[in-house]
Amino acid sequence: MGKGKLGTPVDAGPKKWVQTERAAHEAWGRLAMRSPIASALLHRLVAIMGHQNAVVISQKTLSKLLGCSSRSIQNAVGILESERWIQVVQIGQRGTVNAYVVNDQVAWGEKREHMPRMSVFSAHIVADEEDQSEYTLLPGTLRRIPALYPGEAQLPTGEGEEPPSQPALPGMEADLPVKRP
Repeated sequence: MGKGKLGTPVDAGPKKWVQTERAAHEAWGRLAMRSPIASALLHRLVAIMGHQNAVVISQKTLSKLLGCSSRSIQNAVGILESERWIQVVQIGQRGTVNAYVVNDQVAWGEKREHMPRMSVFSAHIVADEEDQSEYTLLPGTLRRIPALYPGEAQLPTGEGEEPPSQPALPGMEADLPVKRP
């Protein structure tokens, strides 16, 4: 596909690298001197962000990851947001779980031509086990919807049903065998 076209596929898997713009990198160093926790938080967000520069995570989990108080995280988020290092998109009413979108003029982990040109983004979501309900943590599977994949064939079983009320067109009759015991 061509450069910059909407719908250009990108590899959404974990990245092994990120890039920073030189002036932003130097400003990040000054941020580290002025507010070490805000700088450490920015580093953590960049390390776990998805290919579109976003991560959804609770402030409680950020606090655990950085080994500091929730209040320190709130202060650091305030600094990063006011200085336009990140954009915060609130998820829910309380504001303690947010999508943090890293300014793509600061750091990015995808080729520039694949960066989104609209305000739709996907994110890596980080959820701590302690924040989940017991139901979420129960082993088991969700209801599956049957699907055929390339190379698979339908294997009908049972007595089958009456044909639909509309007769088949000549030469276009259904050929679905019924397996009888």
